[in-house]
Amino acid sequence: MVAVGIEAMNVFGGTAYLNVMELAKYRKLDTTRFENLLMHEKAVALPYEDPITFAVNAAKPIVDALSTEEKDRIELLVACTESGIDFSKSMSTYIHHYLGLNRNCRLFELKNACYAGTAGFQMAINFILSQASPGAKALVVATDISRFIVAEGGEALTEDWSYAEPSSGAGAVAVLVSENPKVFQVDAGANGYYGYEVMDTCRPLPDGEAGDSDRSLLSYLDCCENAYLEYQKRVAGVNYRDTFQYLAFHTPFGGMVKGAHRSMMRKMVKATPAEIEQDFQQRITPGLVYCQRVGNIMGGTVLLSLASTIDNGQFATPKRVGLFSYGSGCCSEFYSGVITTQARDLQRRFAIGQRLNERYRLNMEQYMTLLMGSGAVKFGTRNVTLDQNLLPEAFETSQGKGLLFLERIHEFHREYRFF
Repeated sequence: MVAVGIEAMNVFGGTAYLNVMELAKYRKLDTTRFENLLMHEKAVALPYEDPITFAVNAAKPIVDALSTEEKDRIELLVACTESGIDFSKSMSTYIHHYLGLNRNCRLFELKNACYAGTAGFQMAINFILSQASPGAKALVVATDISRFIVAEGGEALTEDWSYAEPSSGAGAVAVLVSENPKVFQVDAGANGYYGYEVMDTCRPLPDGEAGDSDRSLLSYLDCCENAYLEYQKRVAGVNYRDTFQYLAFHTPFGGMVKGAHRSMMRKMVKATPAEIEQDFQQRITPGLVYCQRVGNIMGGTVLLSLASTIDNGQFATPKRVGLFSYGSGCCSEFYSGVITTQARDLQRRFAIGQRLNERYRLNMEQYMTLLMGSGAVKFGTRNVTLDQNLLPEAFETSQGKGLLFLERIHEFHREYRFF
């Protein structure tokens, strides 16, 4: 069996962000309860940013670092999202075009709530393992933006997810999957998956979200336990505490991960509260750093946690990471792989943390201005020209960096330009 995994990965956390404690105070939320979310910042999509710009801006540094020959071996491009722009046309076609990839390439889009990124990643892994095209590479991009035009509340669905707004982010993670897993080598076949029908969160409208937050938490905890138990059945000698030096979870918000990890440590290894806290700080906190600065980016969040683990962990020796992916509705998976000793040095070229530091900080007045104008580019928009001067200070900070932005939509066709 050939080795398979991540050759390179990059994160794009937008060009603007909001301090979420400011948002909590503005919304008059219980700040004591809010602190338990373990969130610091959230990326906010500007009017000329969309899932396609996020995807291209995440993937372009990876593609640009390849030779022409290597670039031409990208034979599979999967866009993973729940922020689709069309019921038919795949956003992967736009991503493919603006990355300048070989036309001999499969292009398609996956929608499966927050599990989509893992679904695309596992599909890419199996494409490489199949050796249907030896030496080929696959590019998987998980990209999403949050929308706050929620559906009307009903008997079970909450109309205003006040504590979801601070944790909902925008961004993309791009991973290049190949036979040269210099960054992260997948444990091929080490997968435990678990799923069933549950109405925890949904998008009944293209631009509207609704859900039951309590049911979502319970489903997440149930899936975490049972996906891991299935993994344990398939992989001999596994111990939740000792097998994995790090853990990367789908992170709607840090507090949810902490609760899930606490439950797992109690059930799987009978750990004491003090042991659980120490273990959380050691094995999980490195993977939360970027999640706490970008917010929940749906299918890309577990991969965001993996990228954060690589940049903030210690890798004098190779370290095994257990990953838990959850998507509402629901489907989940626990899988694993090994972060190499060279991973941090290789990933340093993408300067993910530095790029997050360079984003424009929005104040509440600017954020509310963006929310009021968030309907300018809705699902099905036929014609519009984007106003890049709505927040001129934010636009100025992103100039000259080679970032892709949306200029206009003309007869449904989206037109972009690098700035």
